Parts: sequence; structure tokens; C-alpha cells
Amino acid sequence: MHDTTPTEERPSKRARLEDGTSTARVGADTAELTDDEGIEIAPDTVEEAKASDLYLDTIKRAALDFDFEKVCSVSLTNINVYGCLVCGKYFQGRGRKSHAYAHSIHDDHHVFINLETCKVYVLPDGYLVSDPSLEDISYVLAPKFTSTAVATLSSPAHLTRPSYDLASNPYVPGYIGLNNIKRNDHMNVVIHSLLHVAPLRDYLLLSNFKGKESELLKRFSALAKKVWNPRLFKSQVSPHEFLQEVNRASAGKFRLEQQGDPVEFLGWLLNRLHRDMGGTKKKNSSIIFGTFQGELRVETQQVLVRPDAGEDERPNFDIDRDIKSTVSPFLFLSVDLPPPPLFQDSVEKNIIPQVGIHSVLAKYDGVTTQESAGQLRRYKCQRLPQYIILHFKRFTKNVFVEEKNPTIVNFPLRGLDFREFVDVPASHPSTTYDLVANVTHESVAGTTRDKENTVWKVHLRAAGGGGENEKWFMIQDLIVEETRKEMIFLGESVLQIWERRQVESQGSAGSKPMDVDSR
Repeated sequence: MHDTTPTEERPSKRARLEDGTSTARVGADTAELTDDEGIEIAPDTVEEAKASDLYLDTIKRAALDFDFEKVCSVSLTNINVYGCLVCGKYFQGRGRKSHAYAHSIHDDHHVFINLETCKVYVLPDGYLVSDPSLEDISYVLAPKFTSTAVATLSSPAHLTRPSYDLASNPYVPGYIGLNNIKRNDHMNVVIHSLLHVAPLRDYLLLSNFKGKESELLKRFSALAKKVWNPRLFKSQVSPHEFLQEVNRASAGKFRLEQQGDPVEFLGWLLNRLHRDMGGTKKKNSSIIFGTFQGELRVETQQVLVRPDAGEDERPNFDIDRDIKSTVSPFLFLSVDLPPPPLFQDSVEKNIIPQVGIHSVLAKYDGVTTQESAGQLRRYKCQRLPQYIILHFKRFTKNVFVEEKNPTIVNFPLRGLDFREFVDVPASHPSTTYDLVANVTHESVAGTTRDKENTVWKVHLRAAGGGGENEKWFMIQDLIVEETRKEMIFLGESVLQIWERRQVESQGSAGSKPMDVDSR
């Protein structure tokens, strides 16, 4: 509804001053005579703040989308940008020579919000609006979380209270779709996986980065708050603003329009966030190292070929020669898959080979020997982190093509015990882990990596306890579905995040690994 009051019945600020407005009021009014950019605003175009204002009924919440970069749609600057609450476009400034001012006159759109301060103004008059009905818009633009609200995100009650968007569609905060702008699904699954790691999630939701923090950290925090926002206008979020900064920070290595490897992206993102948080080489120097970093003992020895060795005899460590032992930190553990059979057997049981997760984790038992570049190596964990990231190495490159190993890994959803892969299990509060996120790869080609037709999906464990009522969600870009637990094991897992079980729950849930066949 537009203002129907004749212009002559609304005295300008200059007229009000001539009528005897107090000196204190003059000081307050003249303080508003400059724009955020320092551009002078004509005195007769500035109105005092009001409790309720006209033009608010022209706001169209369905047209608002604050997920994209905060740049002016005309000048492409990111300084002092306002969002039109009628059409959703971004414009710079609100002075007489600004693009927002021109838009308010040419398009008859009058309500604008400062994308930095969340203050709402009416243009071209230029006065500040203070109305409780605008609070939902400010919350969508810049969500804020309290410690009490964050504590409930990991409770079963979080699933029993769904939120609703403007179209009355229900959604569960934290389990919403991310736009695949072009070919960024490999980054979407990593974003979802990290935002369900409770310590990192809580750190990002409770943060208030306004100082000299890196732009990447600020945008990742803003994305986390949108994903977990219980008051969204649309039950989906676009990671465009964050991924644009990823493109800049990685010097174009990770781009929206190019399919990539989620493992490479995860490694880069964790190290970059650690550095931007002020982390050093010391353990627990950032939330990243404190959550994901463990220590691995690596023993190496030069291969010594004996003349009497048989062709099929594998070299082993010689205890009579020197063995070099080093302890190195790690953020995730790489797991090798057994090579698939070259030929099918008579009853075609090996069309899709399967392997248990304990057999592939034997790489870290301190006994299994691997040979590489003329050296023998064996590994064993010295210190397990709170969250273990496993990388199943499915892709190998040769001269002609990048091949994919289709072997299915069988694993329990809860109760995976790493006791046999640790030097001193007693030094750990618990060696039993439960699955949090599982990233799978799908492509049309069976034995080669077809990047053009690749689909990345992530399975996320819903908040709450285990048991038969435990829920899992499958998210593929904008597709969010509750999935059966039996379906999780059928995918070609590439990345997994495991959470260490709390000591108090270990006795009731059991510390022995779950039998895969009885899951």
C-alpha cells in the first residue's frame, strides 16, 4: 500500500525545524544526514525513525534470497550493499546518487535492508524502519544461535519438531538440500559431512566473526547457520557465496563448473580452515586439529632382495637390520581396497566383489607390510582422534584412463572397534566408534571414472540415540530422503566420518564390533 497522504500535508524536516523543533532533535536529525558511504543526503528527504511505517505491505518474502554474494547488481561492488525487499535484487548505497535510490524511484520499490547491519530503510525518503514484523527477515539474513539452542541439535527432540518454510513444507534443520549450481555436488557432500560433526558445527554456529578473520571462515560459518536455520523461507540453501570464496582462496583449483574429488577438497578445506583459525603445527591448536587430528607410527626399512628368494615370496621386515620409526600426525586414514578379480567365476559371484572393513583396516595393525618405492612400510595408530575420517582409495590412474574399484565395503553403522589398530588402547577413553556420515560415488561406467556422469551422495545419521528407531537421511543436492539402514551398505563408499563413543554409553551399547551379517 502506497502513501496516499498529499505531499503538502507531510511537512519536510526543514519545515519541522522552522516550526521550532528543539535543538536536541536537530542534532539527532542531522546525524542521519550522511549515507553509510559518507554521501550527503538532502535534509528534506530524511525522516525520523518510526515504530511502524508505510510500504511494509509491499515486501515479498518469497522473492528474497540471501544465499548469493552480497554485490551490487549494477556496479558489482561489495561495499555498503542493500537488498530490495520487494524484488530481492542488491544495490549499493542509499544516497541520492546511489543505485538503490535510483531503483526506488524507477521501479517504485521502497523498502531496503542493509546486508551488513540488517537495518531496514525506506527510500527515497531515507528513514530507518523499526518494526517487529521485519525480525524474521533479519533472522534469515543473519541467523543467531544460543548455547541452549545448539545443545538441542544433537538430541532426539530435534527430529520431532520439524520446521516449515513459506510454502508450509516441513523440513528438519541441518538435513536440507544444497543447490548444485553446475558441478559442485562433490563439494556439497563434504559440506554436509563436516556440518554434522558436533564440535565443528557448534563452533561455527556460536561464532560471531566481525574482525580480521578470513573471508572463507566467515562464509563457512554463515553457511552453517543457514543449513541449521529453523526459520528458513525456503527449505533449501545455495552454497554459492561460500563456494565463490573457495574458488578464490584455492586459486581456481575448486570451481563450481568442474567436477572434482571430494577427498582433495576435504583435505584442502580442513588445512585451510585450520590455518585461518590461527592453528599451528601443535595438536589441539584449532578446533580442526582438536577434532580430527590423530598420530600414526610409521616403520620403514629398505627392501633387501635375497638371491635365494622365490618369485612369489613377499619381502618382510628384517629384525637384524635397522628399522626407522617415525610418528606423524594425520587428519584422515587412507584405506586400500583389494583389486577386483579380472574374470568372473562360473556362478558369477564376483561380479561385485565385497570385503569387510576390518580386513582393509588391517593396514594399520602394525604387522601388515606394504612395499612402495623400494621401501617396506607398516603402520599403527598412536593416538586416535575424536572423529576419524576414512578414505577408501577407489580410483587409480594409469597412462590411458582413471580406473575405479567397484568393491563394496561391509561395515557396521555402530560399534566399530579400533582397539587392534592402536599401540596402547588403554590410553584412550574409548576405541569404539559410530558412523556419522558416509559419502558414496555413482557413475554410469562400471570400471572407469566417468566424471561427466558422476553422482555424489551422502548418508547422514540423524540426531539422537541408536537402536531400531535410529534414522538416516540420504542427501543428493536438493534431494533429501529418509533412507533405510540396509541401503547404506550398497553404495561405493569413498569417505566416512566416525565419532568416538562416549565412555558412559560404551557399556550399554557394547564395545565389540557388530557382526556385519547381523546388522
